[in-house]
Amino acid sequence: MTTPENTGRADGFCCDEYAAMQASAHGKVSRRGFLGGAMALAGATTMVGGAVVTASPARAESASAVLVVLSLRGAADGLSLVVPHGDPVYYAARPRIAVPSDRLLVKDGFFGLHPAMTDLEPLWTAGKVAAVHATGLPVANRSHFSAMEEMEDADPGSHERVGWLNRLVAGTPGGSPLQGFSAGSSTIPTSLVGPAPTMSAGRAGDVELPGNDDEGRRRASLQIMWNPEKSTLGRSMRDTFAAIDEFGPAQAAADNHGAYPGTDVGQGLATAAQIIRGDVGVEVITVDQGNWDMHTDMGTADGGWMSTNAKNLAQAMAAFLNDLGTQASKVTLVTMSEFGRRVVENDSNGTDHGYGNVMFVAGAGVRPGYHGRWPGLANSYEADLTVTTDYRQVLADIVSRRFGGSIPKVFPGLHWVSTGVMV
Repeated sequence: MTTPENTGRADGFCCDEYAAMQASAHGKVSRRGFLGGAMALAGATTMVGGAVVTASPARAESASAVLVVLSLRGAADGLSLVVPHGDPVYYAARPRIAVPSDRLLVKDGFFGLHPAMTDLEPLWTAGKVAAVHATGLPVANRSHFSAMEEMEDADPGSHERVGWLNRLVAGTPGGSPLQGFSAGSSTIPTSLVGPAPTMSAGRAGDVELPGNDDEGRRRASLQIMWNPEKSTLGRSMRDTFAAIDEFGPAQAAADNHGAYPGTDVGQGLATAAQIIRGDVGVEVITVDQGNWDMHTDMGTADGGWMSTNAKNLAQAMAAFLNDLGTQASKVTLVTMSEFGRRVVENDSNGTDHGYGNVMFVAGAGVRPGYHGRWPGLANSYEADLTVTTDYRQVLADIVSRRFGGSIPKVFPGLHWVSTGVMV
């Protein structure tokens, strides 16, 4: 059954809230994003070309660990990406859209990957990829905007406008805007909003001073106009120029965008890899993949919306993990989505907003395979995949094992219990 508020639409957006979210992600900065990202430092945020810099004078240094957070915007169906073929309710609840057991990749006795994710299979076999199922927010939240904000703040009950990644980079040495970077967009996501300086840009080449020439006359004139000793904007300009200078090695690194899918996630991860190979001190990078809100016409294992998205995700992840060069031993990637989908398919061959989901973790420090405590599925319209692992536990494992970070500072109030996904 499709509820009125979740009825599919011909324009490809499946609910008004997600349509608004997509518009925001493609260049229309939300009020929250503008106030939190652009004004948090009271004038210390500067546009440079297609980039946004919240600047700091500290010099960037090589990072010992890098975390890439890939957000699957629109609420991905984790029951299709990592199929619980060992739970018979899955097939009873999804007679038209279920992925057949004999089509699954890297199967164990209970789980298997969607067959469109063939590009991940060699990396999975090589022990570089893991999946943690039945993860999510502590309490169900079926609003795209609200759930995303809650997940990226990762501080339940708090009214502070500080994202968990901002808290992470604030607790590591450096203080450079290069430590936190949003790739593929000029909008800083909620997870990076806060007092610690961060950057965002569509591509590495977007970090530049518009109109500058080889002699630096544009830069010199701005420095004269906005004296750093006499104004907040002048100090911001000075720090922004320093950030641009520090970013040079990332722009000089080989640009391998052509080896990636031409999708949002492919190009975003290509930018992330180029920046990482530039070794400019980046510690966290955010990338988005949109268009997961599949209330209608998801398709089947043979093709369609879900297969296309799953294929694009796997291709981009594989290209990224194979493009890190000498930096590969530093880099861990994790996927997140604001919530999952209902267990039972609806009348439109899709799924409506649900609760529990799956998270992929790949790269350095990962203990491969399937993880998580399976709660079992129920075959009723209102049934959700129950969350048995707070998503913050997975993130806390990464923060602790890879960054030596303070769990209480990054995830206030969390009683950390390791999921075992990290070595």
